[in-house]
Amino acid sequence: MSEDKAVLRAEGLGKTVDSPEGALTILDDVSLAIGAAETVAVLGASGAGKSTLLALLAGLDEPTRGSVWLDGRELTALDEDGRAALRAARVGFMFQSFHLLPSLTALENVMLPLELAATGDARARARAALEEVGLGRRTGHYPRQLSGGEKQRVAIARAFVTSPAVLFADEPTGNLDTRTGERVIETLFEMNRDRATTLVLVTHDEQLAARCGRRLELDAGRLVTDRSHA
Repeated sequence: MSEDKAVLRAEGLGKTVDSPEGALTILDDVSLAIGAAETVAVLGASGAGKSTLLALLAGLDEPTRGSVWLDGRELTALDEDGRAALRAARVGFMFQSFHLLPSLTALENVMLPLELAATGDARARARAALEEVGLGRRTGHYPRQLSGGEKQRVAIARAFVTSPAVLFADEPTGNLDTRTGERVIETLFEMNRDRATTLVLVTHDEQLAARCGRRLELDAGRLVTDRSHA
């Protein structure tokens, strides 16, 4: 893929942290380019650097070395406020632990990224997103009143409500039983197809990875596999 067509690009990305035993390299010289509407699974053993790679690509963490471009802008050249503004406008997130605010209703949780971006029709757009994930009758419920699957569907609605260029998902079914997880993934991929969003998905689940068009594998912080599914 040509660099100018990449929605997400990394060059020579590395992350090193201090440890009692000395410098510990978590990610080592990772380069990649991901295009619009690609679905990409990131796999590897625990400690391979998957979540660190996701955090660096999303601008949630800063690399020790290397660069990241997101939607045509050099993310690693921005300050913290600049990265936050770019994420708010162009990035959606899903996490294993849902990350819903317990004091807000389902509707208010989905409205939050729109309000942070000063979107005028936040309530109507959030309500429509919850309808789309099958939670139109649960808009006034708080997270404690929702099942795990319902919480993750709220998280899907929140992730897509800003129409992001890229959606990052870190083990999105990790806290769900198999059947609930399958329903959540069906919802995720359906919404992703409808919006042609670029999806970068960290997972241990081979079946889930097989649903993505491309597979990246990390081993000890290095990218050892980068291939598209036939």
